[in-house]
Amino acid sequence: MQLKTFVVLASLLVLTTFNSYSAIKPKSASKPNILLILVDDLGWQDVSYRGSNYFETKHIDRLAETGVMFNNAYAPAANCAPSRACIISGQNTPRHGIYTVGSSERGKSINRKLIPVVNSTVLADSVVTIAEKLKSAGYNTASMGKWHLGEDPCSQGFDLNIGGSHAGHPKSYFSPYKNAALKDGPDGEYLTDRLTSEAIDFIKSSATESEQPFFLYLPYYTVHTPLQAKAELIKKYEQKSGCIGRNDAIYGAMVESMDDNVGRLLACLDDCGISENTLVVFFSDNGGIANISSQYPARAGKGSYYEGGIREPLIMRWPSVFPSGKVIDQQVSGLDFYPTFMAIAGVKPDTKQILDGESLVKLITKDKDLKRKALFFHFPIYLQAINPETDQARDPYFRTTPGSVVIKGDWKLHVYYEDNERELYNLKDDPGESTNLVNTYPEVAEALNKQLVDWLNETDAPVPTTLNPEYQKK
Repeated sequence: MQLKTFVVLASLLVLTTFNSYSAIKPKSASKPNILLILVDDLGWQDVSYRGSNYFETKHIDRLAETGVMFNNAYAPAANCAPSRACIISGQNTPRHGIYTVGSSERGKSINRKLIPVVNSTVLADSVVTIAEKLKSAGYNTASMGKWHLGEDPCSQGFDLNIGGSHAGHPKSYFSPYKNAALKDGPDGEYLTDRLTSEAIDFIKSSATESEQPFFLYLPYYTVHTPLQAKAELIKKYEQKSGCIGRNDAIYGAMVESMDDNVGRLLACLDDCGISENTLVVFFSDNGGIANISSQYPARAGKGSYYEGGIREPLIMRWPSVFPSGKVIDQQVSGLDFYPTFMAIAGVKPDTKQILDGESLVKLITKDKDLKRKALFFHFPIYLQAINPETDQARDPYFRTTPGSVVIKGDWKLHVYYEDNERELYNLKDDPGESTNLVNTYPEVAEALNKQLVDWLNETDAPVPTTLNPEYQKK
């Protein structure tokens, strides 16, 4: 991108953020507290307010009823590390280079037609994170739970780290945890309960001992594997009927334990008298694992760029400013959190760092449409299959092969780099992405592809083109 263009875009981002903030008139003169709850691998259909009769999430349901619900919210990526990197940096995957967990050469080499691009596993220090910007504005910052973007979130703007490291999942959900960043509790203590207790202590301390607002990032390890839950809740779910693909008793028990702890957090905010001026965001990093919990009617699950891998439950509640019980159908992304938080905190974005999301403030408070043209996803690597039947992938060896996706309105285009094939779906008519319309509406596919190519060029996204010699020997 040319320097002149960069400067213009950066200036527009500053103006957009501050124009958003000017529309906010909270009842309290103080800056709002921000609580970002990020659940790990929680699927779009794994909460009862979305219509599930198996999972019981009464506290999340109450949060939805008193907050703003988003029907078309998307994770920035389909698996853990890249999605978190996007949320924390406000940048899409080509800008930070984190596309997956560990190596980009996932699955058997003999089945990989292309040599994937190199994957980064640590968020670079040069990236200005949400926490760094809020800290510079006077916020107390804490991260409690799964970090996954390096060894210590305190190197990225957090004052306090509890339980976070490069690890992508816990060794045990019951103490002893074998986690160097978390002291063991009493034998049998449950990890989700413990992280919530630590969060409550932080909230109470901030509310009573500090005049500063807080930013609490609470990335629960749950409901990621290993599947481990409290015995009494497992027994409860074993006695529930469920349905095909949505009847795992241990997983159901983990979801309910997570919900119980969301209830504890909301009660703490009430008890401290700070609910009115606290923004609570509830989200998941990617879709549910398809062979543990079906995301039907969405196709596939975690690791896939079909809807089951990237559609997420999203709730935002800020009682002094946001309307209660509002439902928004416009497509939004986890990339939007960074500019939204900057807007409500009155913080100028860094002009040296492009943000790929938009503030949601005016969408929520004034029904003003977002300016972006489309949502984009880029995955220039491989991710091995878990179960070919439940993965619902186009390739039996991989959940995802190198490709990119663009979503604009009802239309969604997948582009695959191994064979230069395209898939076009109308999400309104076909949420399960079962009927490829690329030959029926070639003009739509071509227009979306042009937008995608322009975006790839704008972000200098790497596209794999080199053939894998080992594959050629097949």
